[in-house]
Amino acid sequence: MITDRKLTFYHAAPSRGNTVHWMLQELGIDFDVKMIDIRKGEGQTPQFLAINPLGKIPAIVHGDTVVTEAAAICCYLADSFPEAGLAPALDDPKRGAYLRWLFFSPSTVEPALVDHAMGRETGDRSMVSYGDWDSFLSVLLDVIGKADPWIMGKDFSTVDVVLGGAVRYGRMFDLLPENPVFDDYITRINARPAYLRMQEIDAPYVAAVMSA
Repeated sequence: MITDRKLTFYHAAPSRGNTVHWMLQELGIDFDVKMIDIRKGEGQTPQFLAINPLGKIPAIVHGDTVVTEAAAICCYLADSFPEAGLAPALDDPKRGAYLRWLFFSPSTVEPALVDHAMGRETGDRSMVSYGDWDSFLSVLLDVIGKADPWIMGKDFSTVDVVLGGAVRYGRMFDLLPENPVFDDYITRINARPAYLRMQEIDAPYVAAVMSA
C-alpha cells in the first residue's frame, strides 16, 4: 500500500479524465486536482508538457512517479491501493483475464468506436486491432452479457471502470447500438455511489464547456 506520497490528478471534464476521476472516487483516497483547460491550450504549456509531452489528459503525479493514459493510470492506482479490492493480486489466477479485459478498452474498443464514428472503412481486417466491426461488436456483447453483475464476477473491479466507461460513452453517443446487454450494465454503473460523486463534482466543468 502506497499512502505516504502526494497524488496530483491532472483532469479536464469532459474527457478521458472522467474515467480516472471515477477510479479515484472508487478508491476513496485523498488526492489533489489540477484542472487543465485543453481547449484554451493549457495542455501545451511547458509545465504540463514536462508531465505528458503529448499534452494529453489525464495524468497523475504520485510522489516522483508520473503515469499517463487512462487505463494505465487506473491499473497503477488499483495496484497501489490494494485495500480497495479493485484488482486481483499478482498471483491470483484471475489476474490474466483482468488484464486482458482492462486493456481491451484502449487497444480495441476505443479504436473501433473512433473508426465507426468517423465512418472509416477498415478494409483489411489485419490492419486494425478490432478486426472488423461485426466481430468486435459480437465479442463486446458477449463480454458484457456475461457480467455477473460485473465483468470479473461478483466483485466490481477496475475493468468495470475502464471498459464500463467506454461502453457508457459508446451508448451515450449512439456509437454502440441500443441493446439490453449494454443498457442493463450501464444502469448498474449509474447506481454506484462513486460514479455519482464523480458526475456531481465534474458537472460544473462539463456545463461550462458545453455552454462555451
